[in-house]
Amino acid sequence: MKKLLSAGLVAVLATSAIARQGPIPKGVPHLDHVWVIMMENHGFNQVLNNPAAPFTTQYAHSANLATNYFAVAHPSLTNYLEVNGGSNFGVLDDNAPDWHSTACTANIVSGVANTEAVSAPICPITGEGTDAATPAIDYSNETSGPPGVNNIDGVKSYTADSNILGMSIADQLAHAGMTWKSYQESLPASGADLVNYSDGNFTNLTDFTSLNAQIAASNAANPTATLPTLSTGNIVQLYAVKHDPFAYFKSTQEGYNWGNSLKNIVPFDTDKGLFGDLASGKVPNYSFIAPNQCNDQHGRGNGSVFCAYDPNDNGTQLGLNPALMTLGDQALQKIVTAIHASPAWKEGNNAIVTIWDEDDYSVSPTVNRVAAIVDTNYPTHKKQSGVFYTHFSLLKTIEGAFGLPCLNHACDASTAAMLDLFNPSHEWK
Repeated sequence: MKKLLSAGLVAVLATSAIARQGPIPKGVPHLDHVWVIMMENHGFNQVLNNPAAPFTTQYAHSANLATNYFAVAHPSLTNYLEVNGGSNFGVLDDNAPDWHSTACTANIVSGVANTEAVSAPICPITGEGTDAATPAIDYSNETSGPPGVNNIDGVKSYTADSNILGMSIADQLAHAGMTWKSYQESLPASGADLVNYSDGNFTNLTDFTSLNAQIAASNAANPTATLPTLSTGNIVQLYAVKHDPFAYFKSTQEGYNWGNSLKNIVPFDTDKGLFGDLASGKVPNYSFIAPNQCNDQHGRGNGSVFCAYDPNDNGTQLGLNPALMTLGDQALQKIVTAIHASPAWKEGNNAIVTIWDEDDYSVSPTVNRVAAIVDTNYPTHKKQSGVFYTHFSLLKTIEGAFGLPCLNHACDASTAAMLDLFNPSHEWK
């Protein structure tokens, strides 16, 4: 039974005739479960046919592959929001949320974008208003002048849209009585609230006073030992809230709807986490899966040598860290294998979508083209599509599969649903 919506969410949904919530996308077959796996920072030609990532290449050719799919902008968080909300919501940086703030003004309401030059945390996304423009070439992220970083294909751009609704697919699912979870590897079992980063145990909230006192006592007892003084700076940031888009929405932070709260954000390894849910077959309709920053191919500067950043990411396979690519390849194989083995995979019509958030440092001639692998449990396999798609296309497709209205830029006339990769009756050309 659907629970009553709070007055606040009712008001947000009531604005849909003005803001960007449009008709239900047509032509997409009904899906019972969708798993979206988000990998990091590598372009189409870096992950496919890479000897360090054999599973990814095999998987792309055995499932369906979009060969002309583009991330929208930079940096990471912007793309995570675009996949799940159809807009950047005025957020063009990776800053942490201004958790539970009632004093700040959401970027779409103020009309002032958060950029990488802004050090302030991000106000919880809510209300309606104007998002940030996406130029074809960006000079504000990673480069401050020519040649700039290519957004999308280096040609297409988006003007600032003044009809943006501050909600995500999580709000839509909860309103429709469907379920969702964000599975975040290395999130502590205590949950996502106020956590900006974690190695699965220690977080930005950890007080190291007691542990440092014990270290000092050990040093006093054994003066020849060299032991560190610990701080949050020592934490390898495996979980990063910038890869957890739902944590940025006010409706999720405050739990206005019983089916949409921070309780929906869980780690991989608890009973109600990713692998526990898959084993039991009790999975939500929509699963958003983010491996940690070693296993998603992002890398960490203070991690192991296997997790080190790419020494020279120039849009090709030269200069990549092969160990990092292998970590991601093996992590993807483990997740896909677990989904295929789940009782839920065999129930109804289901799909797994694996995408990369962006081609990091997409300086010309590199563009922001990433791989998008679509794997279904019904007969549509080994197909390749050269149709122009973006992250907005994926959101539009998932909304159509769940019978939900399109949201924000998923409603744009230029945003095509990925019909040929999901619909077995589609005529292939």
